[in-house]
Amino acid sequence: MATIYREGNLDLLTGKVAVIGYGSQGHAHALNLHDSGVEVEVGLREGSPSRAAAEEAGLRTASVADAVRGAQIVSLLLPDQVQPRVYAEQVAPHLEPGAALLFAHGFNVHYGRIAPPEGHDVIMVAPKGPGHIVRRLFEEGYGTPAIVAVAQDASGGAFDLALAYGAGIGAARAGMIETTFAEETETDLFGEQAVLCGGVTELIRAGFETLVEAGYQPEIAYYECLHELKLIVDLIWEGGLSGMRYSVSDTAEYGDLTRGPRVIDAHVRETMRALLDDIRSGAFAREWIAEMEAGEPNLDRLRREASQQLLEQVGPELRALMRREGAEAPTA
Repeated sequence: MATIYREGNLDLLTGKVAVIGYGSQGHAHALNLHDSGVEVEVGLREGSPSRAAAEEAGLRTASVADAVRGAQIVSLLLPDQVQPRVYAEQVAPHLEPGAALLFAHGFNVHYGRIAPPEGHDVIMVAPKGPGHIVRRLFEEGYGTPAIVAVAQDASGGAFDLALAYGAGIGAARAGMIETTFAEETETDLFGEQAVLCGGVTELIRAGFETLVEAGYQPEIAYYECLHELKLIVDLIWEGGLSGMRYSVSDTAEYGDLTRGPRVIDAHVRETMRALLDDIRSGAFAREWIAEMEAGEPNLDRLRREASQQLLEQVGPELRALMRREGAEAPTA
């Protein structure tokens, strides 16, 4: 079993932390560190609409290059697409000797799109939740668990520095687990593709379309295959699979245990292994990097096609109705 780290020495954060980017993770890291007493400066591109929001929140802002200058830690929290260019043009030329580079996702380091020079710690602190949750739980006195990793230990104390940073953003309150850049990147991509995003969305769509093709009303199919999913996921989050099964009806539990393996069968598991092979071999990374470099035309096309599906056309009206009425969905 993994070791859970519940402490980090904030005294190790002796200098400025430059948080590059003020998006989902960037704003949460910057604000949580600031509230923990750490010196923070947010690095933003010229004309960034986030500058006013960061300054209104009480944070110092600067250009990316100016934020990097004099920083003990440079936390690169930009989208994967733009990280390599910003790093090469605005971060690398201004890194202080011995400054640490920190990431919240290992993609660009693991696949060689960013290759920091020797003499710099390269660490990762990756909260297991979106930025708004990281910030909200911190303000409520709780924390979001995180995984931490070291790709390059120039100082001999890179792991302790990562734990200190994790404590600063509140992750120590919930626990931190050591990993590697490879493990974080590969499991993250697999989870997104096979379960959390790709797997779940296709399961929802297939179920919805199966009911509609059989003659059932789209609105009923939407409630059954999409809306109620949140209730089940909440139960799983609170008590695991066994907790969910305890809470639903015996009919639902029996259907789960006898029919679930027929949906997620040996063929699906083999497909999952193939997806993982593509990730571990770098095939998916090469495909996605080529897509990013081309301006993401296929992604734009897929987005347009997805927005035209019946499932997406039914949803907005039903969600608006529930917001107006304050409606509660039935349980399984």
